Amino acid sequence: MPGKRYILRAAAPDAIGILADVAGYLARGGLNVVESQDFGDPDSERFFVWVEFDSPEGFDRGSFEAGFRALAEKREMSWSLRRKDDVPRALIMVSKGDHCLNDLLYRHRRGQLGCDVSAIVSNHEDARWLAERHELPFHHVPVTRDTKPDAEARLLELIAETDSDFVVLARYMQVLSDGLCQELSGRCINIHHSFLPSFKGARPYHQAHKRGVKLIGASAHYVTADLDEGPIIAQDVAPVDHRMSPARMAQIGRDIEARVLSRAVTAHAEGRVFLNGVRTVVFE
Repeated sequence: MPGKRYILRAAAPDAIGILADVAGYLARGGLNVVESQDFGDPDSERFFVWVEFDSPEGFDRGSFEAGFRALAEKREMSWSLRRKDDVPRALIMVSKGDHCLNDLLYRHRRGQLGCDVSAIVSNHEDARWLAERHELPFHHVPVTRDTKPDAEARLLELIAETDSDFVVLARYMQVLSDGLCQELSGRCINIHHSFLPSFKGARPYHQAHKRGVKLIGASAHYVTADLDEGPIIAQDVAPVDHRMSPARMAQIGRDIEARVLSRAVTAHAEGRVFLNGVRTVVFE
């Protein structure tokens, strides 16, 4: 009778035989690999491995970790192991636009998001009804220029109180401070409308319409102190043309934003995203 299913992540300086070492260690332990993905980056000279495996009945996790730790030390490898069923917890932040939040909560209710939603935090009351509909805690944390430090301190308290592993900015229209970005490094995902060219500031779809763009899209990325320039996790685009109004472009853009953010959240929750300098490695 099978035991539990596990997810193993590992990254190391690239060298001959890393994959053979990992696969051999799993094979010697009688562990059945369900899915395995790997990538050696010639630019950063790092090697990344993601493995999902079944364990036999009586699997000794402590012994497995002790043995793998020795392998990791030899290969200068950073790694983690978790049960697939032990999904991470995500705290979602939103302002007034709820299209991304609605998509995330639908997928969560259907068991398709890859994580548990711990709570919803907003600087407005508009999304409270949506949280209540999904029977999730809602926390209203107003933000002004003067109260921003207190609001961010409260956010960190809520992350701790809800035992959240990462944060999702589902169209949260407040810029996080540099200090908070550093505190949440590698565990805060944002969604940003991105165009060719990229339009910043107010009414981006009106700017895009005025310039006659032919593609609109969205990018989900990790939050850094460099606004909207963090490592990208997922992107998508859609064609538009001269017949479309700014309102129609915005409608298409909202659809793209929702699906791109959900893809990024699921990839992060399943441990399929590896930071690789200012870039990411994402195993689909």
